[in-house]
Amino acid sequence: MNSSLPAGRNRGDLGASREAIESHYDLGNDFYKLWLDQGMTYSSALWRGADSLEEAQQQKLDFHVAQACAARRERVLDVGCGWGSLLNRLVGQHGVTSAIGLTLSESQVRWIEETGLPGAYAVVENWLDHKPQLPYDAIISIGALEHFVRPELSSSERIHAYRTFFQSCHGWLKPDCWLSLQTIAYGNGTFSRGAISSIFPESDLPRTEELVAASDGLFEVASLENDPASYARTCREWLMRLRRNITAARALVGDEKARHFEAFLGAAARGFDARVFFLLRIRLRRLNRLKQSIVYDDGGT
Repeated sequence: MNSSLPAGRNRGDLGASREAIESHYDLGNDFYKLWLDQGMTYSSALWRGADSLEEAQQQKLDFHVAQACAARRERVLDVGCGWGSLLNRLVGQHGVTSAIGLTLSESQVRWIEETGLPGAYAVVENWLDHKPQLPYDAIISIGALEHFVRPELSSSERIHAYRTFFQSCHGWLKPDCWLSLQTIAYGNGTFSRGAISSIFPESDLPRTEELVAASDGLFEVASLENDPASYARTCREWLMRLRRNITAARALVGDEKARHFEAFLGAAARGFDARVFFLLRIRLRRLNRLKQSIVYDDGGT
């Protein structure tokens, strides 16, 4: 698959801009504290016997650490690190020496600097611009792929954008190492892309087949699971917490924005219930030999 940019496209045209990301994530840390878990984890939890959102979020983080074989490693990258819950989990509970996070949100970096553990670092940097001095032992990306393509891109342009990401991860990783991903994806049925962009400007969701095609020849898909029920439950938990603190939320972001988030979380939960949206967790192993061929020989004479 060709790695050159599609005709007429610049790198910055592929995914959401920094300004678009900030318009959502920089509403204020105090606003998100009202309804996220204590670790400020803004992605689906993993509900496998967990009794609370906090427990389910920690279970999700530990799942991805295990999938990426990241425990007790020297250097681990978190693409789209949010408010740093995974970074803190890596260094605090899993013995990682240095956990580096990428985000486009200034407020998230400030939060991590104020609350993060030694060894947990975050920078405001687009993954397209990331050039590490040393390779990584593992890469984890949770809830970032949703921002890697724009709604107006064609199918081939979307696959190109995702392939650019997989090529970057391949170059950043040491041989025989792992990449663990979690992303919302389009499922069965239809949903307005405009509705998604109203919450996440300049963003769109991947389709499963696009990610498989984009990673082909770079990574082996070791496992892929779909768990929309977990995201539906997470959205309902967030919605309950937001409504419990709606007066404070309106004071922080205004009535219109607070109502917008109420509607968004409720619609998202229904979308996952109806399988209009999927929640994908994908484990990928870096391929060290990118081009291989096998010649069949039946041993005949």
